[in-house]
Amino acid sequence: MENDNLNKLWEIQADDRLSFNPKDIITKAKKQRNNQHISITVMSLTVAILIIYAFYYAFNQWNTFNLGLILMIVSLTLRIILEFYSLYRKEKKLISMTQKSYHAYLKKYYKVRQLINYIITPICIAVYIFGFCLLLPYFKDYFSKGFYTYILISGFLSIIVVIGIIIKSTIKEQQLLNQLDR
Repeated sequence: MENDNLNKLWEIQADDRLSFNPKDIITKAKKQRNNQHISITVMSLTVAILIIYAFYYAFNQWNTFNLGLILMIVSLTLRIILEFYSLYRKEKKLISMTQKSYHAYLKKYYKVRQLINYIITPICIAVYIFGFCLLLPYFKDYFSKGFYTYILISGFLSIIVVIGIIIKSTIKEQQLLNQLDR
């Protein structure tokens, strides 16, 4: 992104009726983009670990353990694709728009993000949890009671932390949308 050119263009077009200036929009866009990059990285690492484990250990025979792994991988991969799509679509639009048209685009963008956050993400989380639950009987059979308890606690704590991060991100996006609507 050519931030200097964008700043100059938006400074020229500054509109006093907007509740924030071009620098605020750019700062918020950068912060949100960085958060999306972090989310994509964490989800991609998780998918990579699951795929490596699946091909190295799990696919010797088909069972519900494999189904659980596939459900976890597919749900995370779908979220990664959606994050990439929304991230790069937004960046591409940012460079080619005036301040007013980008303001309108951001409102539309965050309304689409609401669909992702309130419909698709809960479905992905539910599929991921279901997949994880399909793995638990196998973990219980193959690991010691202590390690199984560790997997159980750490698995669900990780899911709770991720859900907390998603909720926090969703709240921030909702606040930004409310600010854009003013």
